[in-house]
Amino acid sequence: MSQPPATVPAEKEKIFFPNLDGLRFFSFLIVFFAHIFATNSDSIRSEGWYRLFKGRLFNDGDMGVSFFFVLSGFLITYLLIKEKQLTGIVHISSFYIRRALRIWPLYYFCVLFGFLAFPAIKTALGQAPNETADPLLCSLFLNNFNAVFNGPPDSSILSVLWSVAIEEQFYLLWPVLFFLVPAKSHKYIFVVVVVVSLLYRFVYSDRQIELLTLGVISDMAIGGLGAYLCIANKKFLQKVEQISGWFHLVPYAVVVILLFFRHEIFVTPGLIIFKRLIVSFFFCWIILEQNFSKNSLFKISKLKTISTLGKYTYGLYCLHTIAVLVVAVGLGKLGLNHSSWQLWLFELPLAMALSIGLSYVSYHYFEKRFLKLKDQFAFIVKG
Repeated sequence: MSQPPATVPAEKEKIFFPNLDGLRFFSFLIVFFAHIFATNSDSIRSEGWYRLFKGRLFNDGDMGVSFFFVLSGFLITYLLIKEKQLTGIVHISSFYIRRALRIWPLYYFCVLFGFLAFPAIKTALGQAPNETADPLLCSLFLNNFNAVFNGPPDSSILSVLWSVAIEEQFYLLWPVLFFLVPAKSHKYIFVVVVVVSLLYRFVYSDRQIELLTLGVISDMAIGGLGAYLCIANKKFLQKVEQISGWFHLVPYAVVVILLFFRHEIFVTPGLIIFKRLIVSFFFCWIILEQNFSKNSLFKISKLKTISTLGKYTYGLYCLHTIAVLVVAVGLGKLGLNHSSWQLWLFELPLAMALSIGLSYVSYHYFEKRFLKLKDQFAFIVKG
């Protein structure tokens, strides 16, 4: 797999999908809502709004994480195929450097904070640290295996990194496949990966398949298949571009239905096996509609604030648990978390504001230093 040295042209190809940032932010919102409003109050937990919001809609953030995976599969595949068309080859080392510069700095900050700062803060608050996470597994982007072996970490900031680890495992594999497989056979990559994932989910359905890469990689493969079809199949792209705007409401309606009823729908063994394939199909449809349809009823990029916040989604995802915890503890000490109206009036907006503030500082004063280096190893940049 030796490659010639990557020569990055001075004039680089530019690609930008303006609607992806908004989609990323809505994916984050699902995860954020799953973590907000944690309460021990039986009276609040028995209220109708709480049973709907936390018991049904956002009792977990799996739908948001799945959307993130599909988005990653779409964008990474699109860029890899375009790079191969542009340069004749996928430059694996350059790809790894770009991903490391994007992911590693904030990731390792979170790992250090989780293992060093969090226990110290907890001790200062008079609580006993009880971290079960394995520092070695977390340092090697094997957090998802840590979650399987050791259960949820004590540190909330470590608890969300399992999905970042899966992304890294995906990044390790994906460019190699596109380097080895000829362009005319790229379509088989998606077919094989989806089949392998489904077989894995079938054989190991009694295990924690939602935390292991082979159990969820079909999300990335479906996103990647959408990207491939839009590049390699002009007729497919034309259909996406020209399809009726009203028909494009179908995936949005299905996603809403799944948010409400996914636990009632995906109950049989067969549906559980195909769950991620079904969900990712509709997520991919939304991505294609937003990026390529000429008849969309609405483009998310028109929501300027949402799109701007979407730039900070990686920081929002990694750091929001700190914000939620700080606000929840603070309100608890002030006695402002005993009623539903207090949760809505204080906890939700304060936790969101602090999450945005932390991610803004992280992006502009920490991550951006590495992102400036990232483009030096890119053949295609944000246009």
